Amino acid sequence: MSPPPASSQAENLAEVVVVRHGETSWNASRVIQGQMDPEPNETGRKQAVMVARRLSKEAKPAAVYSSDLKRAAETAQTIATACDVSNLVLDPALRERHMGDLHGVKFDDAFRIKPKAYKAFSSDDRNQEIPGGGESRNQLSERCVSYLNAIAVKHKAAAAAAEK
Repeated sequence: MSPPPASSQAENLAEVVVVRHGETSWNASRVIQGQMDPEPNETGRKQAVMVARRLSKEAKPAAVYSSDLKRAAETAQTIATACDVSNLVLDPALRERHMGDLHGVKFDDAFRIKPKAYKAFSSDDRNQEIPGGGESRNQLSERCVSYLNAIAVKHKAAAAAAEK
């Protein structure tokens, strides 16, 4: 199978847009959220509207995939609505890293209050789990990788339809 000419390769590439959820009061206070579930604050809702407006002019997504946590799900819903996307998929596999004993701790206090958990979180060892049921970076990667690695195989007519 030979690759298509360089000029047509760019035309057939898929686009993946990664968006961070809108701010929460915990973000503003530098509290480690992990898989805790605060909703976006007013600033976060405004951020979601701003990115949604921009994406509605630039992106033409077939679907929007999001964590099921409120801060991400609400941001994703705002984007899906603005981009006229009915396929909104909320999936726990896209949740933030489980932070174990660091959940709910102010980032600036974590070293003092939870030194073992902070050391594990800061470790260069990608297999280091955070005490209290927290994930290692490798566990997080394994959980989320299916959304970042994909191959689409389609027919010529489908490819032509997608270009229009």
